[in-house]
Amino acid sequence: MGYVYLYTGTGGGKTTNALGLALRSVGHKRKVVIIQFLKWWKNTGEYKIRKLLAPYYEIYQFGRKGWHGLSNLGEEDKELAKKALKFAEKIVKEKKPHLLVLDEINLALHCKLLDVEEVLKFLDEIPKKTDVVLTGRFAPKELIDRADFVNEIIDVKHPEKMVTTKGIQY
Repeated sequence: MGYVYLYTGTGGGKTTNALGLALRSVGHKRKVVIIQFLKWWKNTGEYKIRKLLAPYYEIYQFGRKGWHGLSNLGEEDKELAKKALKFAEKIVKEKKPHLLVLDEINLALHCKLLDVEEVLKFLDEIPKKTDVVLTGRFAPKELIDRADFVNEIIDVKHPEKMVTTKGIQY
């Protein structure tokens, strides 16, 4: 299989790093598929750009509408996470992307929505021409050990008030 890149940590920019790799891949006319775990909001730049970057860029969301925070996760969230992983397995076989981004899969694992052994098995079955990016806080040790490149994003400084700039944070 290709390389596994893992972005984790409590700082902002994990998805943004993955999207940077996606943009570079699309620039070389390489097929990119992004699968977002736990995310549902469609007013983000990475979702809104999908039609402009087609056929090289696809993005799919598997999150419960209105979900915010880790305290209210339930069976529906678990089912959506499992559905996302099954969808990823199907995408890899059918579309054979050059880059597969599993956005927030680390967090889904941390919240016990998925089993780490299932994810490791999936990674072992990915074709050699496909690179994989795993994002999200709290990456399990097993994924850190399995990845070829691991980057921890730490929060060094940020404004006291939450900043949400269109085109930057979303």
